[in-house]
Amino acid sequence: MRVFAILFIGMIALTDRAFAWGDEGHQIVCEIAYRLATVDTRAAIRKLVRNDQEYDTFSEACIYPDHPHRRAPEHFVNLPRTAHELPPEGCPGENPCVLSAIENDATILGSKGKPADRLIALKFLGHWVGDIHQPLHVSFADDKGGNGIDVSGLCSGVLHATWDTCLVMKAVGKDVDAAASDLIDTLTPAMKGEWVQSEPRDWANESFAITEAVQTHYCAMQGGACSKIEGAQVEIDEAYIAANTPIVRERLLKAGVRLAHLLDKLFAD
Repeated sequence: MRVFAILFIGMIALTDRAFAWGDEGHQIVCEIAYRLATVDTRAAIRKLVRNDQEYDTFSEACIYPDHPHRRAPEHFVNLPRTAHELPPEGCPGENPCVLSAIENDATILGSKGKPADRLIALKFLGHWVGDIHQPLHVSFADDKGGNGIDVSGLCSGVLHATWDTCLVMKAVGKDVDAAASDLIDTLTPAMKGEWVQSEPRDWANESFAITEAVQTHYCAMQGGACSKIEGAQVEIDEAYIAANTPIVRERLLKAGVRLAHLLDKLFAD
């Protein structure tokens, strides 16, 4: 497949975040969405992706915004340390964020615009919905979403990368198709019905609640603020993995379900 001929060298040092979910995580989200979408939606997706010069399938195309890292500020949301949810108006301040990115690319995809523009919007939109469900992409600027927190033990590097890739591999494995099948098998009509009755701001607030949770070991509540733990190193042991594996699995599945629902609405319109 063409996508695997593309070489990606290192991390992009000038961005405020590492990537949300590794390639596998993003591909799993988009594969779930593609399988759950209606027949007409799948046909519309195939028609757009058929003209892509780099990727053969929608699930592969969802890694496009990370290779290289495009539109860097739109991959995440930065909140104040004293915040406990997103402001009603969406992106804090005047800067773009993943919320505005979802809105903008959904508008382009649902338009009657040029197929080339709609293809790019499709690739970005699939990626953005994955991003907003990765907890540490709704977090704080001063440590770049956990990139300033080292980890040791069963995962290595930094806490952000642990959630991007290491926990995904331990929760669902490396096989995208098998992981998508495994997660879809756990989906019930009640879960699907509840999850699609939400909007991107709700998705971001869910992620932020996980970011601030004690078991994430990202920050510590002090005087109403989720304060940075200076000099902290998080040990990723069996207990950490056991506590967070169900969360990772649910975030991937929720992202896929919600992306399918969003795509169905856009293509139906």
